[in-house]
Amino acid sequence: MTSTNDRVVRYWSRYVAADGTWRREQGPPPGDDLAAFRAGLGRLAGTVPALWPYYTSPIDDRLARQGKVSPELAAEHAALALYGLHQQSRSDPMHRPGIRLGQALRRLHKQSEHDKGFSREAVERRVNAAASATQVSAFLTHLRGLISQLRTVGAPLDYDRLLRDIHDWQRPDTRQLARRRLGLDYYGWQPTPQAPAESTPSPE
Repeated sequence: MTSTNDRVVRYWSRYVAADGTWRREQGPPPGDDLAAFRAGLGRLAGTVPALWPYYTSPIDDRLARQGKVSPELAAEHAALALYGLHQQSRSDPMHRPGIRLGQALRRLHKQSEHDKGFSREAVERRVNAAASATQVSAFLTHLRGLISQLRTVGAPLDYDRLLRDIHDWQRPDTRQLARRRLGLDYYGWQPTPQAPAESTPSPE
């Protein structure tokens, strides 16, 4: 089994179209589903029966025989739990294709105000704590608080991309790549436009 499977349609994509709006034939996800997802917050993949029907990751037979789950399933479990938290009580979709975690957190930092219950400095500290985490469990703990704040300001993100970030955070080598993506997006890095090549004057 491969660690990622881009052909799988995850739960959030069943309800949200590519343009970030609710699919007409589906509408918002049922509240019971979101409640089931939130039951997975802070708990290991495969230990919450309410989430079992929603997993889409392939089963790794070798790991299953050892009572373990794949890194992909662990990441999907965490992403579902966070999605349930993010979408709770929101009428607009909190899954938005194309918005990476760092970009969403950058928007949160810009929108943070003291009357919302948190300041820019508090967001900065939490983002730094999440980015500095060397264990996926610590990363998810800090991410849970940030997702709650994203819900407060109504800032969506791409949950397919978040699932990949969580998956990558489980290994030291890929964690570095995920951390770099987060930092570049959070600080608003943009590719420097290339200057047009100087044309060589034609001989007269």
